[in-house]
Amino acid sequence: MRTIFHLDLDAFFVSVERLIDPSLNGKAVIIGADPEQGRGVVSTCSYEARKYGVHSAMPIKQAYKLCPHGIYVGGHSGEYSKFSKSVKGILEKYAPMIEQPSIDEYYMDFTGCKHMYVSYHMFAAELQKKIWIELSLPCSIGIGTNKTIAKIASDCYKPLGITYVEPGMEKYFLDPMPVETIPGVGKVMLKGLHNKGIYKIGDITGLSEEYLGTAFGKGGISLWRKAHGNGTEYLNPPTKRKSISKERTYGENVTSKKEIEKTLFNLTGKVCQLLRDKGWQSSTISIKLRYSDFVTLTRAKTVKPTDDDKTIYETAVDLFRKAYTRRVSVRLIGIHLTKFTDFAEQENLFEQEEIVRKKMLRAVTKIRDEFGYKIIHLGSK
Repeated sequence: MRTIFHLDLDAFFVSVERLIDPSLNGKAVIIGADPEQGRGVVSTCSYEARKYGVHSAMPIKQAYKLCPHGIYVGGHSGEYSKFSKSVKGILEKYAPMIEQPSIDEYYMDFTGCKHMYVSYHMFAAELQKKIWIELSLPCSIGIGTNKTIAKIASDCYKPLGITYVEPGMEKYFLDPMPVETIPGVGKVMLKGLHNKGIYKIGDITGLSEEYLGTAFGKGGISLWRKAHGNGTEYLNPPTKRKSISKERTYGENVTSKKEIEKTLFNLTGKVCQLLRDKGWQSSTISIKLRYSDFVTLTRAKTVKPTDDDKTIYETAVDLFRKAYTRRVSVRLIGIHLTKFTDFAEQENLFEQEEIVRKKMLRAVTKIRDEFGYKIIHLGSK
């Protein structure tokens, strides 16, 4: 019998913002786009804001109508990554295997470890306490025989909840819950289920697998199995990241090439920082350009493997200048790096000046990792 933990950091971005600015504690905080610009969506929000109906992925205009008195924050992505890594560092001391599907959630496989702890519930409470003491971050934990049950369980009592679904109790745990509780039930399927009078997960278990398969195809069969408490029992091993990208959608469309190139320079710095953090070099550099009429272009170029901001920016800006041929304003610009190789420093292969520059870039990377991305900037020349 498998034992899977799902740890979810409660309102993670908000929690980090409150560590940066304690005056946000207890207030309705919405992180995402600027409501004055009227474009973009909510990234996440505090539980105080959720009381007004605000939720993630909601258009920022709608969020402002529901909660005009809320505090709207752009966010600090570098800090989120830093805290996420710190949480994983704590979990790695205890969990034999970890899968991190997103920046604020972690699956852990503790199968066969029960003899090491008084109880799984008490051990989860210890993990929760340790993360709070060391990082001041609240989290909720779900425990089950597979990933689906563990994830649903972690959402049951938030914030700071712990839910353990004992083996054999999965169906009883799920039956009274709304069907949209099951991961993968989107708006289209939910509407179809409601049209057939299916509102609770227990309504699904009263139907046959064939019926759900005929009505909803493979998605229906998967839904029927999850409703019966089945799910993926094994974690995915860590895989190497296939790409690194950053992009910016402007609040107001831009026509100035100088401004767009400045944005591209800033985005380049961020992707190169991530590249060096991983110890990689990239040989394929791409840009993404979206006009105000939503016509989107991508252009790419293969170069000698590099992690140097200067080389990557010069390549990216050259691609942009060749792609920007219309007299139409720009809505979005982005940069995308792929085809990675591990960096192995072989100084004898480089000219002395190049060696010095590589050492400088690694020093910059270390300073940013320690004190934040904005603490030091590279010049554009």
